[in-house]
Amino acid sequence: MDRSEAGKRILHLRAVLAENSRRYYVDNAPVISDYEFDTLMKELTDLEDMYPEFITPDSPSRRPGSDLEAPVGQNAERLAGKEFKQYPHRYPMLSLGNTYSISEVEEFAERAVKTVPEGFTYSCELKFDGTAICLTYKDGVLFRALTRGDGVVGDDVTANALRISNIPRVLKGSGYPAEFEIRGEVLMPFASFEALNAAREDIGEQPFANPRNAASGSLKLLDPEEVGRRGLICTLYHIPGGLEGVSTHSDALDAAASWGLPVSDKRRICKDIAEIEEYISYWDTHRKGLPYATDGIVIKINESLYQQRLGYTAKFPRWAVAYKFKAERALTTLESIDYQVGRTGAVTPVANLSPVLLAGTVVKRATLNNEDFMRMLDIRTGDWVYIEKGGEIIPKITGVELSRRPAGAAVPAFPEVCPDCGTPLVKPEGEARWFCPNQDGCPTQTKGRLIHFMSRKAMNVIAGDATVEQLYNLGLVRTPADLYSLGMQQLLMLDGWKEKSARRFLDSLRGSLSVPFERVLFALGIRYVGETTAKEIARHFGDIDSVASATREALLEVPDVGDVIADSVVAFFAQPAHIAEIVRLKDAGLQLGAQAPREPSSEALQGLTIVISGNFSVSRDRMKELIEMNGGKNSSSVSSHTSFLLAGSKPGPEKIRKAGELGVRVIGEEEFMSMIPSPAPSGEVRGLFDGEEAEPTLF
Repeated sequence: MDRSEAGKRILHLRAVLAENSRRYYVDNAPVISDYEFDTLMKELTDLEDMYPEFITPDSPSRRPGSDLEAPVGQNAERLAGKEFKQYPHRYPMLSLGNTYSISEVEEFAERAVKTVPEGFTYSCELKFDGTAICLTYKDGVLFRALTRGDGVVGDDVTANALRISNIPRVLKGSGYPAEFEIRGEVLMPFASFEALNAAREDIGEQPFANPRNAASGSLKLLDPEEVGRRGLICTLYHIPGGLEGVSTHSDALDAAASWGLPVSDKRRICKDIAEIEEYISYWDTHRKGLPYATDGIVIKINESLYQQRLGYTAKFPRWAVAYKFKAERALTTLESIDYQVGRTGAVTPVANLSPVLLAGTVVKRATLNNEDFMRMLDIRTGDWVYIEKGGEIIPKITGVELSRRPAGAAVPAFPEVCPDCGTPLVKPEGEARWFCPNQDGCPTQTKGRLIHFMSRKAMNVIAGDATVEQLYNLGLVRTPADLYSLGMQQLLMLDGWKEKSARRFLDSLRGSLSVPFERVLFALGIRYVGETTAKEIARHFGDIDSVASATREALLEVPDVGDVIADSVVAFFAQPAHIAEIVRLKDAGLQLGAQAPREPSSEALQGLTIVISGNFSVSRDRMKELIEMNGGKNSSSVSSHTSFLLAGSKPGPEKIRKAGELGVRVIGEEEFMSMIPSPAPSGEVRGLFDGEEAEPTLF
């Protein structure tokens, strides 16, 4: 490659890397793998080393990625006109040099041996696949939490950090400096990730690609309460200024742990490259059993003095390197593509694959996300494709092996009409996906909305997919209001249903009449309106008539509502069929007006923040009601602010573990009831699955 060709290639690589850096850090929607990105970055770095005259300060090789830009599309969870304040980092937040080669780790160790005296050690740690955060404590109290930003300044997310259960607001013990910074990673455990993506898909939002993107998007939400519901955790791994009188990185982290800060217990001190390689080999296998995503190992010179001696490049510390695990991938053939219609009408292409073993499971299907993704891959039916597991969970196609493409392989044609009802598809402005606009006539959408309406977090009616399928096929139900017209004789027409099953179903329908307005609004299935948004809208407007007549401008005044949601709500209530449905639901007796806040009946729990977990003699909603009636506050996650954990039978093990770790008291139902005046009967009709871990019965 001559100088002219090198210059052109450098400009091309910079453009590609800048675009994919934005997709990764800002949009939280990467379209290439980490390995592909790192390979392109290495090519750019090598070319710039060969032709230094082309080096510029703004090259992606010379500065870390930035999360400061405003996100775009459906991954933009910030609200219009609102931004985070920004503050400078006391010490620049640099990236780490990455390698996928053990030989390069060996070269790192050899350079260290030549540069620093004998007797030094290495601190080996897991490389967590999350989003960076920097915490500053003053006099033992969390003062500020900043994102990485561009490495020089970051967004102030202190209010959000305080909603992450294992980030302490106040340090415990003594001996901590009057002021110090500690850095780490905010993670979303696999269980939280799966629950979040299921909720996003249910309301028509694009699911996050992996837990890292989900953690990053969640940390930048403007509603701290919603952040608290996302199930994030934090792991801290570096004190950039060091600690006075502490000579090693490992001892500094041990001190931080003694103050109640969440430091990983998976660290190991290694004496030489053999022990480093043993540590890498162990975690390359055992990381698959962890409840959160890791993507490599970080090796650091442990002695603080030698870290200072080795110093930094413009972008990386010379005293640390990250060895990244290559994502497990398999090569298999794409047999066909299905186009699935979701509850909100979104059409998702799904690849049918020749079965292949990947990361311990047989993979037969993988999402292709949307038409743009298919075009970017230039994928064809019959292609040999590479499959990886994103975040060790979701199979995804990451590339095509063009050398094995069959002759004459045709480009798949994305459908122009709904594969279920035949209605021409539409692609709203700013959306990456096509939608079927036939909301009220498309069978798949109709059945999906019925399932959503009866789900536990909505109306809590005993039914599953099989029940809905039968009710629809028999012509008994087309809209939620039809459910309230069903009688015993009609239900006995369903396969396998006896009188007991029918009575349970009818009892749960009657019980749903007491479901509060905010959950009824969520149950209506308005695109992009999730649980939290429905609650905010319900509380703001008070009743369904006010919501139905609200203008776009009025909706934008509601917390958690932006342009996309406001437009969706207006469009929903502009449909005469939906207004007619509301009238029928009113006639059926559903709660379509917000209840006035109930004044506490006592102050027995005044000032207490309580987390509940497990099954009780009454529903969890009733237990929460009792807490609020007696002046207490409900919280969804255990933190240093929690007064006590109220545990029934089968409590969540993570909440119990967290309570023990933070020294939070755990009490049972009997002790709780002794703390409050005898409660009046609630008049509730309990559903079949009120317990935390119960599952709906499918008839």
